[in-house]
Amino acid sequence: MKIIFLTVGKTEDAYLKEGIEKYVKRLKHYTKLELVDLNELKNTKALTPDQQKTKEAELILKKITPLDHVVLLDENGTEFTSQQFAAYLNKKAISSTANLIFVVGGPYGFDQSVYQRANDKLAFSRMTFSHQMIRLFFAEQLYRAFTIIKGEPYHHQ
Repeated sequence: MKIIFLTVGKTEDAYLKEGIEKYVKRLKHYTKLELVDLNELKNTKALTPDQQKTKEAELILKKITPLDHVVLLDENGTEFTSQQFAAYLNKKAISSTANLIFVVGGPYGFDQSVYQRANDKLAFSRMTFSHQMIRLFFAEQLYRAFTIIKGEPYHHQ
């Protein structure tokens, strides 16, 4: 199974990039992971939030095939414990999911067309995090999940 982490915009802050790189490097031992950063829209001041979401949706949907399993990181999604997230990933791997795509949208969230295409929605918390920070949190939780699956001592209960 290949995991693709699709994000609108790039990680700007060096400390976040460093943290993400740390976990991406560790994850190479467990899974194929591809980070895909879509370019942020230019001149968004002339766009309404809905227009911006529509344009971002076009970029997102171009990267997704009909066979991909798409999971939106969305504050209204299902919340998992780390163990439940590990079980979710393991179930996807066992069910022969070829591409598992996790998507972080732009500052206003997702267009309805992206919600319609999604297979699942996952919430990290009821709180809202910056689009920069959630990337690091996701990378760490992905690493944690694989260590749980493998029975390694990273996660403590």
